[in-house]
Amino acid sequence: MADLVALFTSVGLSEQKAKETLKNEALSSALKDAISQAQTIFGSAPIDKAMGTLLYSMASRLRDTRRLPFLISFCAAALDFIKGHPEDPLDQKAFETACGVGVVITPEQIEDAVELVIRKHKDELLKERYRFNMGLLMVEARTALKWADGKTIKNEVDMQVLHLLGPKTEADLEKKPKVAKAKIPEKEKQEEQVAVNGEVKMESKSLMEQLRGEALKFHKPGENYKTEGYVMTPNTMNLLKQHLEITGGQVRTRFPPEPNGILHIGHAKAINFNFGYAKANDGICFLRYDDTNPEKEEEKYFTAIREMVEWLGYKPYAITHASDNFQRLYELAVELIRRGHAYVCHQRGEELKGHNVAVSPWRERPVEESLVLFERMRKGLFAEGEATLRMKLVMEDGKMDPVAYRIKYTPHHRTGDTWCIYPTYDYTHCLCDSIEHITHSLCTKEFQARRSSYFWLCNALDVYCPVQWEYGRLNLTYTVVSKRKIIKLVETGAVRDWDDPRLFTLTALRRRGFPPQAINNFCARVGVTVAQTTMEPHLLEACVREVLNDTAPRAMAVLEPLKVTITNLPPTAQRDVRVPDFPANEAKGNHVVPFSKTIFIEQTDFKEVTEKGYKRLTPDQPVGLRHAGYVISVQRVIKDGSGKVVELEVTCASSDSVEKPKAFIHWVSQPLQCEVRLYERLFLHKNPEDPAEVPAGFLSDINPNSLQVIDCALVDLSVAKAKVFDKFQFERLGYFSLDPDSTAEKLIFNRTVTLKEDPGKI
Repeated sequence: MADLVALFTSVGLSEQKAKETLKNEALSSALKDAISQAQTIFGSAPIDKAMGTLLYSMASRLRDTRRLPFLISFCAAALDFIKGHPEDPLDQKAFETACGVGVVITPEQIEDAVELVIRKHKDELLKERYRFNMGLLMVEARTALKWADGKTIKNEVDMQVLHLLGPKTEADLEKKPKVAKAKIPEKEKQEEQVAVNGEVKMESKSLMEQLRGEALKFHKPGENYKTEGYVMTPNTMNLLKQHLEITGGQVRTRFPPEPNGILHIGHAKAINFNFGYAKANDGICFLRYDDTNPEKEEEKYFTAIREMVEWLGYKPYAITHASDNFQRLYELAVELIRRGHAYVCHQRGEELKGHNVAVSPWRERPVEESLVLFERMRKGLFAEGEATLRMKLVMEDGKMDPVAYRIKYTPHHRTGDTWCIYPTYDYTHCLCDSIEHITHSLCTKEFQARRSSYFWLCNALDVYCPVQWEYGRLNLTYTVVSKRKIIKLVETGAVRDWDDPRLFTLTALRRRGFPPQAINNFCARVGVTVAQTTMEPHLLEACVREVLNDTAPRAMAVLEPLKVTITNLPPTAQRDVRVPDFPANEAKGNHVVPFSKTIFIEQTDFKEVTEKGYKRLTPDQPVGLRHAGYVISVQRVIKDGSGKVVELEVTCASSDSVEKPKAFIHWVSQPLQCEVRLYERLFLHKNPEDPAEVPAGFLSDINPNSLQVIDCALVDLSVAKAKVFDKFQFERLGYFSLDPDSTAEKLIFNRTVTLKEDPGKI
């Protein structure tokens, strides 16, 4: 039953409709047969919703399913012709030719066509015999003879195969042996099985591969009318023709952020999708600021958005602004009123909230009156909230007559005091897409309710209408990304600013040390889906480790230093130790650190009493020093007045001359003192915004241990010339990045992520 539900939903039926169909045994059997016949006819091409609806209609009305193949062929051809020729009037002769009217297929033609197909696959047929996929022969023969009777073709195929191979033998009747699957390396297997909340499988294809796959689902430039739900007007084909003349058939996308906050991890998916889809199809992508609300826009947001797009590796074809089109948008609003599709309304903002809003008493206001009042709005003769311009339509979510223009006496970042009326998103977005000749307007799923208004407005004004496509948002657990909530975190001092490394804004991730390649890889693994995706932070961190493991050179650092004096070395003893930047590939370079009588190790790398399973330094257990070629043994433990161990006196011996120790630990000598900031999750619960998990609100869920600052960490001299955002792997500790707060006198490192291994292991 589940298989049939999946089959029926694959051709466009809703899950509920599919289940209802299964209750009717005759109908479900006929529909299954119809789909099977259609798949034979169309081969690998997917059956879209329109064809699925047609199949359902035929299966429910036609009692004799033997005639389905004949009917499906002609109906499919008719439907394809109508969709591909939306101009009015239709060319009846061309339509009849496309539908096979008057076409006669002779038995000789069928015989010849099947013979060609058999000849093409002769070697494979002789090798595989009756295990060969005979459906392939049917599809190719049907393709060659579109209007031939399917049953006649099948009989001819069966006869010619029998003539070539002879009757089936016992060997032919045996089941085809299964081919053993290639063994997947354990690392790849683990990556493939990584799941979101144990359910959603991560993609292994690159984003470019996925987007090229998505291209099969999207319309081609200029073929907008083939998209389900696209609204046609008498002038649509002329507008599309002009569009193609302007764009040359180029794919055009845009990334349209509001410059009233910093981009977050969800925007990274949008950036990758918009810029990536254009790149995968040799197109262009605009960075367009949706700057229609002067009250919330600041220069720092414009700058940060552009920087983050470029940081992720994308270069906009052009940087544009909605405000570039203010004059044109105003003129179009006047035209909308003239056409009777908009009116000036005096309902207050609070009256327009919700979904059961009363119909405006000014909805049928005369056109001339609305034109005069809109001009008065333009000249600043109304107070804020006293008048709006509303469009005459009902949106998909039931919202009636959305606002197109409102009054705001706030200077605009770019246009100053030129305007006191500003367009809304519902009015601006589709028209800016039209002006820039966008081919694919890619939006997150919550904008699906605005798709009908998108098409309606372009058509009401008789301008080029792009196609809006929706995809699922990307969210992460243990964080908030709402601009309003991040501002509260900043204002309450829970975080320092928008780029606090505990947040998941892109500026915060950059500051923490996340490489842009890792974020792009993460977006690729999440994939482009219709459903909203909620991921765990550790899946993003895994992508970070993959990149940093190959790009972050090694260094040695000690976060909680314990002084160690090597007593059998002279006071002036010093030598240089060469440390590989990448131990797994020493050809990638190395650096030199000093080794002297006094070194420092981690406090956790020494215990006074040997415990079971503890493999590091104790009075009874020597350890090796990484890269130095020495093994040290404790001679004396020095404590302060409170009994705390403050120094060890040890002796050293060449690692070649003594028994191999159980472990090797890192160390520093003549180091730099620096500050290290260790970060944990900002929130205690997975969903801090969920009242069921956090009844007192997200501000009550702050993790008090989300930031630990170590003032006196020690790091080897190899990092002395590091620049801001330079990244290192501090051996056995994790990956770290140089923070912008660093000065020449004091370096500050942020821990980006820990190592995969337990830090307590050697």
